[in-house]
Amino acid sequence: MTKSEPSASAFKRFRDALQQGIYCVINPLVRFMIRIGITPNMVTTIGLLGNIAAAGVFVWAGYTGSDTEMNYPLVTLAGSLIILFSLFDMLDGQVARIGGMVSTFGAMYDSVLDRYCELFTLGGISFYFIQTGHVVCALVTFVALVGSLMVSYVRARAEGLGLDCKVGFMQRPERVVVTALGAIATGLAGSSAAASFEAWWILACAMAIIAIFANITAFARIAHVRRQLTQRS
Repeated sequence: MTKSEPSASAFKRFRDALQQGIYCVINPLVRFMIRIGITPNMVTTIGLLGNIAAAGVFVWAGYTGSDTEMNYPLVTLAGSLIILFSLFDMLDGQVARIGGMVSTFGAMYDSVLDRYCELFTLGGISFYFIQTGHVVCALVTFVALVGSLMVSYVRARAEGLGLDCKVGFMQRPERVVVTALGAIATGLAGSSAAASFEAWWILACAMAIIAIFANITAFARIAHVRRQLTQRS
């Protein structure tokens, strides 16, 4: 066992415990949704539409902002929308499990729309940075988007080969939290009259964190798959 494995295991236990806690909170809502006839695919679609709305808010913030006027209230709104509608990513799975509506197509549909959500939201952030004159930050956001997609792609390819590939700590929930909290913190700090720094750096740092650790996770998964294939031979 390497030194990193105990810490990774502890993080996974914490993540699983937090997830179960969230399930306890949302399960009453899930049962209500099932009773009124809402299906998992409906929930997934609503989540996508909400994330598209968040991306649209980032785009509008970019159109109406500049390098001196960053339109921070809209950035706060966009981050709040990401948090709100990303909860649907948990709701759809619970609706499927509790309502007995688990299906292979539903799992595929959920995964595909998750990728669309990230494409839209990170694309919106990249556009926002370009429009406000921060091209380097836009490039960092693009690298974050590449890493986010590759984390999911490597897992999908590995599972297509019959291999387990859930290693790494910058998975979709972590990326969503970093993106949303980065946007909300940026908006609140930028809107504060007491702010004595350029608040857009907060969102830029959030994108840098995703860019670095998502790509590290993708390559860690590649190495994990290689080890498994080597053990097979």
